[in-house]
Amino acid sequence: MTTARPILTDKAPKPIGPYSQAVDTGSFLFISGQIPLDPATGQAVGEDVEAQAKVALGNLSAILASVGLTFGHLVKTTVFIRNMGDFARFNQVYEQMLGGAAPARSVVEVSALPRGVLVEIEAVAWR
Repeated sequence: MTTARPILTDKAPKPIGPYSQAVDTGSFLFISGQIPLDPATGQAVGEDVEAQAKVALGNLSAILASVGLTFGHLVKTTVFIRNMGDFARFNQVYEQMLGGAAPARSVVEVSALPRGVLVEIEAVAWR
């Protein structure tokens, strides 16, 4: 049996609650929802959904990289967005940053997100 191991990298924001940035099971990496926080300051950054998506995906990428993985290892993402009217603009950034990776994905409109941000992205990667 494999032991789940919490992941913590200083290249992504520290958790703002009682959870891990990610948990590595050896076969899967479960990444907690990433919002557009600057890893150095812990402050929310970006005025629009495009800028915030870039930061959130950058944080996701940093967590993946901390265990030697890339967007190509993603098998599932879940996106929480404050306004479905921003979907097309979000999608352009998502597609550009993920390159050719196309994990399974859900996008859900929500009424609020931590720190008042516009987008949050959680993910599962496979080794």
